[in-house]
Amino acid sequence: QVQLVESGGGLVQAGGSLRLSCAASGRTFGSDAMGWFRQAPGKEREFVAAISWSGGTTWYANSVKGRFTISRDNAKNTEYLQMNSLKPEDTAVYYCAAQPRGSIRDGQYNYWGQGTQVTVSS
Repeated sequence: QVQLVESGGGLVQAGGSLRLSCAASGRTFGSDAMGWFRQAPGKEREFVAAISWSGGTTWYANSVKGRFTISRDNAKNTEYLQMNSLKPEDTAVYYCAAQPRGSIRDGQYNYWGQGTQVTVSS
């Protein structure tokens, strides 16, 4: 059974940092792009960041560019999202995803984690 398990979420003050991790099990994703999405209450799920299979190419939503950094360790079958300079509007449930079926931004991925809550207080 393939599983993606996120960790590292929590409550942080504005301006603070968090590092999310997404550990995959059941198969390796060393040949697949992976991504992060988020969903705030009452809003649709939105793209945050994605990374190519090698880690050589990354993509970011404009709202997080310069503050968030996506990375991966294929030996550990894990991806990460380093979030700095957090803002209250970053509050959401963050989901990791693997193996996009089309565009890496449109949310069509074959595998999803269960999500981890990030809350940024003002």
